Order: sequence, then structure tokens, then C-alpha cells
Amino acid sequence: MDIKGSAALVTGANRGIGLAFARALLAHGAAKIYAGVRDPESMREPGVTPLRLDVTDEEQVAAAARTADDVSIVINNAGVAGGPALLAGSFDGARREMEVNYFGTWAVSRAFAPVLAANGGGALVTMLSVASWVANRRLPSYAASKSAQWSLTNAFRLALREQGTLVVGVHAGYVDTDLAADIDSPKILAADVAEMTMAALLDDAPEVLVDEVTRRVRAALSGDLETLYADR
Repeated sequence: MDIKGSAALVTGANRGIGLAFARALLAHGAAKIYAGVRDPESMREPGVTPLRLDVTDEEQVAAAARTADDVSIVINNAGVAGGPALLAGSFDGARREMEVNYFGTWAVSRAFAPVLAANGGGALVTMLSVASWVANRRLPSYAASKSAQWSLTNAFRLALREQGTLVVGVHAGYVDTDLAADIDSPKILAADVAEMTMAALLDDAPEVLVDEVTRRVRAALSGDLETLYADR
């Protein structure tokens, strides 16, 4: 699909991968970019239009769909981490992860599906993770929310096929953002995630495997569990 001249919405656009998505869209010639953020006053990036959007607030989601009714690209990027350890701790953080990562993505995708249809189909992009496919001992509830989000992405891929919407799932390992700041592991740049996603949109590709660890895990899904979890 074409990015140049398009209008796009990015949720969670005030920093990290979301901000990188907004900048990449600008670099590829998008004519208008709505930056979905909980506090529009915090968004001062040149060339973007701040849009109040808490993805867990259904009224704000509906209002955003009415305001940004010209978009042909929607990028579900808003996400949180911070659930409990596997064997201890309150479930409040895990519930928050599901509310934002899973139900928030569902709400935005459902609200904007008819907008995309009205504008020729367009694209619905969801920022997923290698954790969509493999459990994480340090972040068990985050991985569970991403696994649920991947299933949801596939459901939208089936549901929106007839209206001509390209549904893209973006999978990556640890990215150098605030969310992964306390994790001592190799990380990739948010700008690289965004640029590979732009390439997928231009090529009408339904899946983005950003780094080597993600490609290795994706290939191992057809193997046995010992292979998938050998080094984890």
C-alpha cells in the first residue's frame, strides 16, 4: 500500500516505538499523523497532530474514530508491562497489561475497522513481540497479554480480509525503550522496528520479524517444546 499522502493514527505515540512509528511515517511522506496519547499537551513532536486517546477508555476510542475518520493506516502500539512475578505478587499489574495490550488493541481495531473500510481498506498494524510465541519467566503476564494480542490480530486478519484491509503483525525481541530499560539483554533500536514496518506496508506483507531471535523463535514453532525452550 502507499504511505505517501496517507493519513495515519499511532497509539502510544509520545515515546519509544510509537514515536519512532510517527517519525517513520513522516519520513515516508504521510500527509497527516494523529498521535494517540493520554495527555495531548505532552506531545510536541513537529509534524504530528496530538489526539487524546486512552485505549482503555471506550468513549475516548469512539471519539478518536470520529475525529480521525480520514485515516488509512492504524498502528496499535500502546502497551504496558509491569505484571507480577510468576509465583508471587498482586495480579493488578497483570490485569492492567491485559486491559491495555489486549482489550485496548481490540477496542481501537474494532472502532477503526469501518473507518479503514470507508477509506479503501488501508492497513491495521499491531506491535506484538517475540513474547507472543514463547513464555518469559521474567515477564509472564506481559507474554500472556502479547500472546492474546497475537490471536486477536489473526482474528482481525480474517474478519477484515473482505474489506481489503492489510493486517500486519510486528514481532520483535527487546527494544531499546523505557519499557525494557531494566532488562540486561541485547536490544534493537525503535527506529529499526519502525522502518521495517514501513517496508512491510509498502510490500503488503502481513508479518514483520524484526530481529534474529524473533526469526529463530518463529521457525521453532513447528518443532518440539525442548527445541523452543532450550536456551530459556
